Amino acid sequence: MDPSLLRAARHLYRQFYEVHPDVTDRPIGVAVNRYSYRGKLIFGKRPILLPQECLIPFEQIQSELY
Repeated sequence: MDPSLLRAARHLYRQFYEVHPDVTDRPIGVAVNRYSYRGKLIFGKRPILLPQECLIPFEQIQSELY
């Protein structure tokens, strides 16, 4: 996995929970665009990704957050 995608996913995750601290659901991961590094948290069980997106699982994001 590209380390820059993982960094972007962690940044998006932190940013989401800073803006929405009341959300208690745990996402399954973050969908990140490989070219623009824009993304969104995914809460559904079966995400549908665009061809240029990849899913960074929550376990990978969490591994270095704590």
